Amino acid sequence: MDAAVCTLLRPGESAESAALAEPEPSSGMPYLLQVVQALSLARDMPTIQRIVRHAARRLTGCDGATFVLRDDGCCFYADEEAIAPLWKGLRFPLEACISGWSMLNRQPAVIADIYADPRIPHEAYRPTFVRSLVMVPIRTREPIGAIGNYWASSHQASAEEVQLLQALADCTSVAIENVRLYESLEQRVEERTQALSQAVDEIRKLSLTDELTGLHNRRGFHLLAGQSLRQAARLGLGCSVLFVDLDGLKRVNDELGHEAGDAMIVDAATVLRRTFRESDIIARLGGDEFCVLAVDSRADDAVDLRLQRAMEAFGSQAPYGLSASIGVVHSTAGDAEGLLEHLLAEADARMYERKRTKRGSRESTLSMPL
Repeated sequence: MDAAVCTLLRPGESAESAALAEPEPSSGMPYLLQVVQALSLARDMPTIQRIVRHAARRLTGCDGATFVLRDDGCCFYADEEAIAPLWKGLRFPLEACISGWSMLNRQPAVIADIYADPRIPHEAYRPTFVRSLVMVPIRTREPIGAIGNYWASSHQASAEEVQLLQALADCTSVAIENVRLYESLEQRVEERTQALSQAVDEIRKLSLTDELTGLHNRRGFHLLAGQSLRQAARLGLGCSVLFVDLDGLKRVNDELGHEAGDAMIVDAATVLRRTFRESDIIARLGGDEFCVLAVDSRADDAVDLRLQRAMEAFGSQAPYGLSASIGVVHSTAGDAEGLLEHLLAEADARMYERKRTKRGSRESTLSMPL
């Protein structure tokens, strides 16, 4: 039970018993001040409705009260508290009900005999207990709703009863505006929080991503590869680390320009993505150097050969060709701590060995007599 409702209950009275009990006329203004305090603490419409429907009955001792909201061209009977059901949850055109009349004319409707008043849609009232009523607008300037009091027997509402009910309606309008403002501020805070979270995610993504290729950068590789290795160790899986160095990037930059060199790097990144799985960690460490961590239970001894062939096939359509020196290291499951640096160093050494072998082969070919 919320604190706002508690302030409207008598000592020892529960919300349920108060709702079922026959309301007694309260001591006017002192009780209304309690209601105002409770409304000032309300932070949502259901709380306002519970306070108002209960207070409306106690202020006049009526047999039923309704809380009506203006909904475009309709009167929406949002809530009620009465000795028998009225119209809760229903909508009626503004021109077809007395609550709409009160809103459109911005004044109370005081009716001692509903069947003697032409403003009342008699057929809608015949199934109910209502014989007399008072309806007041919630805010007389541009009304946003209405509060209705109903009596089962003929009752001529006094001026004091109408004034108290109108005062309740005026206080309710302030509470509704406060709730709308509070909800708007909450929504803005939520939107700003989401935007900030997205910005932080974007910054984090940029800090882990290579701008040219969209692959992970060195920082991203070490972060994600470390996590992947720890998971592999828990699952008892082996892994492969490849160190990839593009062949001839300097020559391409010198002869064809840096735009062609950038295109060569992007093409290499494309081949790496196509060759390895989405779960593998692929990164550009910088310049012409790439690295891959592939976690699996079986080491693929031919992974470097497959990558080399894929690069050559892709590069056959480019003016610079595409090839790389590749060092690969396979590891069985074991302790992940310190393993990544060891595997990278070993793969790097094997890559340089391949590059030296290639360079030696080219030099031997060039030195052969014609």
